[in-house]
Amino acid sequence: MEPDRARGAATVEKIVYVLWTGPGADLLGAVESLTDAGASGVQVNLVDDDVAAAARVRIESNRPVPDAFVSLWLPTAHAATREPVDRIVRTAAGTAARIAAHLVTESCPLRNDRYPTPPGSRTPGFAQVALLRRPAEQPFDEFLRAWLDDHTSVAIETQDTFAYVQNLVVRTLLAEGEPCDAIVEECFPAAAMSDVHAFFDAVGDEERLAEHTGRMIESTSRFLDLGRIDVVATSRYAFGPPIASTDRPQGD
Repeated sequence: MEPDRARGAATVEKIVYVLWTGPGADLLGAVESLTDAGASGVQVNLVDDDVAAAARVRIESNRPVPDAFVSLWLPTAHAATREPVDRIVRTAAGTAARIAAHLVTESCPLRNDRYPTPPGSRTPGFAQVALLRRPAEQPFDEFLRAWLDDHTSVAIETQDTFAYVQNLVVRTLLAEGEPCDAIVEECFPAAAMSDVHAFFDAVGDEERLAEHTGRMIESTSRFLDLGRIDVVATSRYAFGPPIASTDRPQGD
């Protein structure tokens, strides 16, 4: 087998579905159908009771904010190939659901080595998902440089994250929500739901907390329209393995 095909590097595209679910939603129950339809590396993120304690991290600039996300890989995001998957996601999102879908490029600067989790089980803690929008006056290349080249290390150094996934939106496939430029997922331990010191990796240290929050605010203000950002805490269920796994399998 050709090396590139063995890794899937040249044969797959990642899609992130952004969802406002309705009555009867059952996204976890749709994973097998998505796999049968050709999807791989399926991940479901849900706003549910398990993350109720993380309400403080929620930012609602564009109401209503999404309450679920489905990420997956397909051989191609072309409409004809994607249509069965779109249909499964829309049905699983429930009655009168809203759905957006984005083709993205994924970067994973921090892989989950701390909490190896069996496929399909809930990842410990919570996953913060943010929909990012750049300032209208900022050139796109400056946005990318400030976010990917400069901010990445700041985010990792100032927060107690154990996984960090950056999804740059290449094009929007289904547009039923506010457009966004990127979708970021950061995983935190359970203590960070309600404790800002735990969130910013500064337990018992007020000076460290002030330093970390200051660095974060300074960094994000360089590339984000903070008046248009949406942030939700979710429960994360990864069914895999994805092509480039962001989780270390159990026993690895």
